[in-house]
Amino acid sequence: MILDNLIAAQKAKPMLVVMMDGNMSGGGIAGFGERSLQLFERELKEALMPVVEKNYRIAKGSTNTALAGLSMGGLQTLYAGVRNTQMFSYLGVFSSGWFSNQPALSNPQYEYMKNNATTINSNLKSFWIAMGGKEDIAYNNCKIMMGKFDELGIKYSYSEYPGGHTWPVWRNNLYNFAQLLFK
Repeated sequence: MILDNLIAAQKAKPMLVVMMDGNMSGGGIAGFGERSLQLFERELKEALMPVVEKNYRIAKGSTNTALAGLSMGGLQTLYAGVRNTQMFSYLGVFSSGWFSNQPALSNPQYEYMKNNATTINSNLKSFWIAMGGKEDIAYNNCKIMMGKFDELGIKYSYSEYPGGHTWPVWRNNLYNFAQLLFK
């Protein structure tokens, strides 16, 4: 309904939305380990994207493709999206951020971003990060992550909407992020 209403009001472009099950097993805490993130990226690139491109009439190319996720999906977006900016020009990270207490996971991500900052910044039209205010369980991790992005020179925009780690916040995130896409 959110997208239908935005499209009807001409506040968002018509788009195909595909949601995959990101619950990948492969080590770490649920889907939060490096191996699970690698499995997600592989499934996205080798299975989901080819099926979508084959079966739906879509505009191809990174400028016509976005990746977004909330919570665990936000980590998956950070991992797969940042590593594949040749595929995605828009990244939406809702209520998420690299864990500050897991340097074995987060430090390699920051190192990758440091080494590829120019490519990331030039390929992304929008790197949109949103939180549900200080009551969001991912708030502190996200703030630390954005501080690291600032150090690395990674460009992003930030939005905050009160309500914690909850569906009303994520609906608001979708409403705002969708209006930025494919312009």
